[in-house]
Amino acid sequence: MSRAENAAARRPGGQGEIAAFAPAKINLWLHVLGRRPDGYHTLDSLVAFVDIGDTLTAAPADGLSLVLDGPFAASLPAGAENLVLRAASLLAAETGTRAGAQLVLTKRLPVASGIGGGSADAAAALRALARLWRLDLDADALAALALRLGADVPVCLAGHAAFVGGIGEKIEPAPDLPPAPLLLVNPGLGLATADVFRARAQSGAGFGETAPRWISAPADASALAASLAGSRNDLTDAACRLAPAIRSVLDAIAALPDCLLARMSGSGATCFGLFASRPAAEAGAAALAEARPGWWIAPAALRGAGASG
Repeated sequence: MSRAENAAARRPGGQGEIAAFAPAKINLWLHVLGRRPDGYHTLDSLVAFVDIGDTLTAAPADGLSLVLDGPFAASLPAGAENLVLRAASLLAAETGTRAGAQLVLTKRLPVASGIGGGSADAAAALRALARLWRLDLDADALAALALRLGADVPVCLAGHAAFVGGIGEKIEPAPDLPPAPLLLVNPGLGLATADVFRARAQSGAGFGETAPRWISAPADASALAASLAGSRNDLTDAACRLAPAIRSVLDAIAALPDCLLARMSGSGATCFGLFASRPAAEAGAAALAEARPGWWIAPAALRGAGASG
């Protein structure tokens, strides 16, 4: 029996099952503002979410268990170090619940790729289990638990476009973004965030400034691209030194017809292109898939601030 067949055979039956979507996170900009004495960097970022991602289901069970399936399941550990199980264990410990759950994570997003897959999965676990276990937790309490799991987990828990500051704990809702077409591309590489920050520090790169907060969102993809033109991702050069293929991805995206902007997300290696139309993004995906068969390529669209997981 294959891994996927084995996972399917062990899926919950559906009664009482809670499903949660874990959308990919995109850093439309990411400015590094400074470094704290504890080694963490303070950031300024506009974070958005797209309409593709992982899916988590939780069903009543004795004890906690996790089944992994999907195209990137083999890239993840299924044991206690998995962020989904860490989130479940933390939530149970902090609330004193003795309930269990059988969790199934369908992993569609590449691992360690700068689009918040693990953080989104952990946030989905917190949301799903809070419902499954009928926990009386307010948003602030759940967000505090999320931050203990990782700097990106709180914004993934919020699940809407946001201005993010501090190390990830300062979250201000952003105006509703247009459903702009995107193309996500990863050259088949994972990068550890700590390694990218270390490479940036070793290069002697300075620190940037906070970008202006938007009062109202751009009306469409073209306006969004124009609004992003003055911002950047301060981790790009460091990530490209560690993984030169990222520069090839950025150049390939930027060369596609009707591409308005090409930028790296997070600490890489996934990059995104912003396009004038969905057909242009899909045509770009087809062209890159033919030219670069080893790359992960996915058309997507931004989710509005009102979208829920």
